[in-house]
Amino acid sequence: MAKITKIEPQIPALPTRKKVAAYARVSMETERLHHSLSSQVSYYSELIQKNPEWEYVGVYADEAITGTIAKKRDEFKRLIADCDAGKIDIVLCKSISRFARNTVDLLETVRHLKELGISVRFEKENIDSLSGDGEVMLTLLASFAQSESESISNNVKWGVRKRMERGIPNGHFRIFGYRWEGDQLVIVPEEAAIVKRIYQNFLDGKSRLETEREFAAEGITTREGCRWVDSNIKVVLSNITYTGNMLLQKEYIADPISKKRKKNHGELKQYYVEDTHEPIIDMETFQYVQSEMARRKELGALANKSLNITCFTSKIKCEKCGKSYVRNTRKNRAKVSQLGDQLVGWVCGSSKTKNGKCKAMEIPEYILRQKCAEALGLEEFDEDAFAEQVEVITVPEQGILNFHMTDGTEKTLIWVSTAKKDAWTPEARKKASSYRRNHAMKRDDVTCFTSKIKCADCGNNYRRQTRTKASGEKYHLFVCATTNTCSNNCIHEDTLRELTAQALGQQELDEAVFLKEIDHITIAPGGHITFCFYDGHEVSMDYSTKRRMPAWTEERKKKQGEAIKASFTEERRQKMSETMKKIRSEKYWASTKAKR
Repeated sequence: MAKITKIEPQIPALPTRKKVAAYARVSMETERLHHSLSSQVSYYSELIQKNPEWEYVGVYADEAITGTIAKKRDEFKRLIADCDAGKIDIVLCKSISRFARNTVDLLETVRHLKELGISVRFEKENIDSLSGDGEVMLTLLASFAQSESESISNNVKWGVRKRMERGIPNGHFRIFGYRWEGDQLVIVPEEAAIVKRIYQNFLDGKSRLETEREFAAEGITTREGCRWVDSNIKVVLSNITYTGNMLLQKEYIADPISKKRKKNHGELKQYYVEDTHEPIIDMETFQYVQSEMARRKELGALANKSLNITCFTSKIKCEKCGKSYVRNTRKNRAKVSQLGDQLVGWVCGSSKTKNGKCKAMEIPEYILRQKCAEALGLEEFDEDAFAEQVEVITVPEQGILNFHMTDGTEKTLIWVSTAKKDAWTPEARKKASSYRRNHAMKRDDVTCFTSKIKCADCGNNYRRQTRTKASGEKYHLFVCATTNTCSNNCIHEDTLRELTAQALGQQELDEAVFLKEIDHITIAPGGHITFCFYDGHEVSMDYSTKRRMPAWTEERKKKQGEAIKASFTEERRQKMSETMKKIRSEKYWASTKAKR
């Protein structure tokens, strides 16, 4: 008999609706008249919602923003972020030029979305980025879009320059001291007074830094309520607009894609328009200020009397980074020093900047003066002779000074820091010793015995060490600093304190009395200790040291080696191998996860 199997009808699964969004952009004013942003938003909203296979996500729209730079388009960046978050499956756009006019940005974005499985559809060109020839067509058409953008930019530039030839500026630029009334610049009295004061301060010999500090003290701010800084003051002093005239095309956009502005140093024509508005500063004053600024720039730091200027200022150059050395003064923290309360040196200027990477070391000023006197052939340093004969000092590396003389000759001198040697004179050592005797150290790792115990075998100091017993209890030892080569015995701190108390005739050690009476302690091999007092007498004692374990014989070494080899059975070796494989695997996956 035939076997019959009943097959029940299956209900087809409902197709998943695609999440669809649209991107719209307008940039020029004329474009908004014909293809307004609102009409694009309405069109795509209706188009997506009419399709039953699509789920409406939204329309992302940028208004009055260029398509050449993706970073400046907030809505475009939000669209890409939502795509990365998996909120969108399809992106609709009117044309390639609306999506991007930069070929690189377009291809990078489309390829990124393609990797996520997101389709970008351009209505005008009828291109789907997920289709087989989609990227080829996009590359060609994107190049045309970028070329079109460059062409539009050139046309705009041509129009701007034609207006400049007629004396018409490119828009209503902002300038402190004036405001625009229609197409005419009108003086703002309150701001004009500040401009005049900036110029007057400069004419009075004040530096821009002095003016900055003066305004900060009086609470004088810019139009936006910000503090006046050196760069703002420099702009005011160098802007010819304050004379009632205009210099057009002082800056220009070199690349229509990146939109980077450059100062015009003669690459393009400039247009000087006279008597365009009421002046705040007369032309004679302005020209004098420009010549004075050029003079002060040539002098460098020497022109700024508000700075701490010496004969070395702007004279020392670092060959590694090209910066000038600057004077550095810091407090001398040494308790005892013949160098005084302050240490003065010269350091590379880059070390004073926020991200300075130059590793050039400081040159002490007293050494610099000594080497300058040597280079000049003088017994003592003379500032006037240095200023006349030395053009500049270059520092190629630490310890070398190259003197470039005004007569064209060069001298190279080597210097070595003697700060430590100069500081520790016999008088300074005596003073420091007296200080240590009368002031017990309070650090946890320092006791009254620190630097007091000498090794009779090698002459070095004993150092304190902390060790732990098997029970977890901690104890302290004093061990010779040259443990690798010195065979002298160590001594327990408890034993040392008992012996010291006996030498002083005390029941318990009084640290203050110890520091006052005992100069140092000498420990000799074999457990012999000597206490040397300040009054010249000595007290010697013998003490028992902890018995060391006997040295291993050859027989014992051989027996122990055989026991270790016997313990490594095949089962143990296999277990260790599996453990190591597991450790390596865990490390591999941990490093891979970190990279991701």
